[in-house]
Amino acid sequence: MKNKFELLFTTLGLLSLIGGMFFGVIASLQFVFPGFLESIPFYKTRPLHVSLIVAWIFLSSIGGIYYYLPNYNNIKLHSRFLGILHFSIFLFTGILILICYFLGEFGGREYWEFPPILAIPIFVSWIIFGWNYFKTAFKTASNWPVYMWMWATGIFFFLFTFSEAYLWLLPQFKGNVIKELTLQWKAYGALVGSWNMLVYGTAIFLMEKIKKNSHIGRSKIAFLMYFLGLTNLMFGWAHHIYNVPTAMWIRYLAYLVSMSELIILAKIIYNWKKSLDESVKDFNILPYKFLVASDIWILLNLILALLLSVPAINMYTHGTHITVAHAMGSTIGINTMILLASCLFLIDKITKIEYTSGEIKTIKYGYTFLNIFLLIFWISLIIAGAIKGQDVVNNTISFKEIMTKINPILIVFSISGIGVFLSILAITIYPIKKSLIFLFNK
Repeated sequence: MKNKFELLFTTLGLLSLIGGMFFGVIASLQFVFPGFLESIPFYKTRPLHVSLIVAWIFLSSIGGIYYYLPNYNNIKLHSRFLGILHFSIFLFTGILILICYFLGEFGGREYWEFPPILAIPIFVSWIIFGWNYFKTAFKTASNWPVYMWMWATGIFFFLFTFSEAYLWLLPQFKGNVIKELTLQWKAYGALVGSWNMLVYGTAIFLMEKIKKNSHIGRSKIAFLMYFLGLTNLMFGWAHHIYNVPTAMWIRYLAYLVSMSELIILAKIIYNWKKSLDESVKDFNILPYKFLVASDIWILLNLILALLLSVPAINMYTHGTHITVAHAMGSTIGINTMILLASCLFLIDKITKIEYTSGEIKTIKYGYTFLNIFLLIFWISLIIAGAIKGQDVVNNTISFKEIMTKINPILIVFSISGIGVFLSILAITIYPIKKSLIFLFNK
């Protein structure tokens, strides 16, 4: 096998995305049709789905950072051995986590539902990643472009928020529902902020390299986004605990900052798209398409998030399928679109293996149907959540009657979810094939 551990991270990330979507489809069918595939019950398929999707976000981000940082700054990575060690720990720990889920061994909390002991190798792997990153980054000039600051911030705050997410093990928090709930959702909200730093930094890097214009990563608007993102990371978690007793100004500040961050990112991508000439678009057609799609989904999710920030509306939507729609719009529509652009760009640069015309056509069809099915998926969740929220608040019918009422909409949600899965399969199958041919062809 060729020593391209960056490609190993990226390939494993794509496989995690396929696996996460597969278990997501099964979980959605189990939710709509109780008793479906009882050999792997819902309490197992849900954490399998969540953990594999989180793994996809981190693996693809990390693989990109390991490759982009040295190769596009004309410096040598501090230690390729540490990179391989990092990948090995990630892979080994991931396999153990999957085994625990299949065996029904849990013990953790949301996102990290595996036994807490497995958090130790994860933490160690991020220490290795951080050491490798900063030792490499400090070889460059002090005037870092914004994406290097974003990646550095994402690494630091992952370690901080990951540690914070396990404070529930301490007696000061365990057993106190308000304290534990507040702590958990504060940590997870900040955790999302840390991976957004990795993902949005990658988006700005790709825009800069596709256009071959280093000004993008050093512009005032890019640094404005960085500082908004940093503020969101530290304070934006408040909108996760809307129903927990907290000061109102904290909630409003959290929404204001998170909305501002999305507006700035949408503006950066829009300006970049307008400034590209047709030859550049054609040359980078696949990564370009996914970055443009992410811009559209930023705007759609921004509209939904603005509505959710209104207290009178939030009373009806909090904890319903609308919250899931917001999460899916962010995870698939924004983060996954950006990371798919990164994977396609990176795999092309490393392997230098050309796609056939048929393979390109399949990826383009996958791209088109992904956005169509994702839109249906997203809208069906919003409709189901709106109906459920109204009935729950008004207390007009029983919960069982509510679920029966929205079940036809949830069937549409499940079918569109299958469409999203198949579309992602069409997009990723040939990049994975390219990676495996390169890695194992001596």
